[in-house]
Amino acid sequence: MSVEVLTTISPTTNEPIITRNGVTPAELEEIPKIAAEKFQSWRQTSLTDRQIIVKKALKLLEKKKDDLAEELTVQMGRPIAYTGAEITTAIKRADYLLKISEDTLKDTDGEPEKGFKRFIRKVPVGPVLIIFAWNYPYLILVNSLIPALLAGNTVILKPSPQTPTIVEQIAKVFAEAGLPAGVLQYFHCGSPLIMESVVRDPKVSLICFTGSVAGGLSVQKAAADRIVNVGLELGGKDPAYVRGDVDLDWAAAEIVDGSIFNSGQSCCAIERVYVDEKIYDPFIESVQKVLKDYKVGDPLDKETQIGPVISKKSKETIESHIKDALSKGAKDATPENPTFSSLPPKGNFVKPTLLVDVNHSMTVMTEETFGPVISVMKVKSDEEAVTLMNDSEFGLTASIWTKDTARGYELADQVEAGTVFVNRADYPSPDLAWTGWKNSGKGVTLSKFGFDQFVKLKSYHLKDYPK
Repeated sequence: MSVEVLTTISPTTNEPIITRNGVTPAELEEIPKIAAEKFQSWRQTSLTDRQIIVKKALKLLEKKKDDLAEELTVQMGRPIAYTGAEITTAIKRADYLLKISEDTLKDTDGEPEKGFKRFIRKVPVGPVLIIFAWNYPYLILVNSLIPALLAGNTVILKPSPQTPTIVEQIAKVFAEAGLPAGVLQYFHCGSPLIMESVVRDPKVSLICFTGSVAGGLSVQKAAADRIVNVGLELGGKDPAYVRGDVDLDWAAAEIVDGSIFNSGQSCCAIERVYVDEKIYDPFIESVQKVLKDYKVGDPLDKETQIGPVISKKSKETIESHIKDALSKGAKDATPENPTFSSLPPKGNFVKPTLLVDVNHSMTVMTEETFGPVISVMKVKSDEEAVTLMNDSEFGLTASIWTKDTARGYELADQVEAGTVFVNRADYPSPDLAWTGWKNSGKGVTLSKFGFDQFVKLKSYHLKDYPK
């Protein structure tokens, strides 16, 4: 049987930049076996020792930040001005999970009663398979990897073929930090059938998947023949509502950033903007002013703000959404910008596009676009805005922009999403649960609740000997 060869294509040039051999059938059989064997010793390691190893690994990661940032820019196209911040934010997120781990993983006492001792212990589930995406690979990975290891589980990583070196870098720093061999393993794979065979392996005790809805459904289906938990972090079509009392220039700058940062390739990017009709026209003008100053170009240029999207297919999807909207009455209100009109010729560049007069008959308002598109719709009231915000199969995040924060809180309570922001967007806070509603997924990462999927509860009921 021939081994799968995976080729990473540069989104900036559409040229091959990396090749990796896929996992062999023998490795595919051996990896879960090793994970199950090493679990027996790793689970016995004290939490203190696990914490020490994780801390060391994070310090090593920090030292390599600049090299990792450039590597990430080359592989997935985010401008170099921002990729270093992903490493820094991932480390801060991991530090928070470290800080709360002792309190989160401690025993829970039962009711006191003379002659009895009762408590609930959180014990590790076993080998964990983490399948993660390319768009924020370090941030996505720490959400699951850090609590999984701290809870005493062994881990198998399956990266996106677009960013294959991330697992190699992570494995190196953890090995250097003293993590025992076999506790953390990885494999490269592009075939869904191969990946699903690992999902089905009875030695794998938990699957964590971050990616598309279609990919998540495939993983869930592959796991359906056995009793195993599957955590899914999937897509979004996240709405923003701009009320009539905002400072227009401030709100416009925030909305633009929340919509097109990382070329809009974020599951929690703002993809639908609803604006009070009283300020609709001046808000559009403010957005145009912001967009006039954006720079699209080579992501290795420190002045660049918007790089390419990840693939030709992604570019085609984004452009098809724009075309569909225009064919149904939307207007392209994107301002003149020299970097928009002279995009680099080789890569998957899409100009940031401002669409106005959109509605829910358009694909750009219903399906995940995952690109640098700002779609703005006029609304008459708070009630209409909330109704439209909830009119979606997705429910990851939503944001409300208003000076009246008390009213913002009231509206937030009515919005159907796992995270609701007021006067902020696109920021998974490590102390809050990161969870998707509807087709945006199931399960939780981050916060103290982010440890729950990596443990199972064991109740101890001890009675003194009666004699």
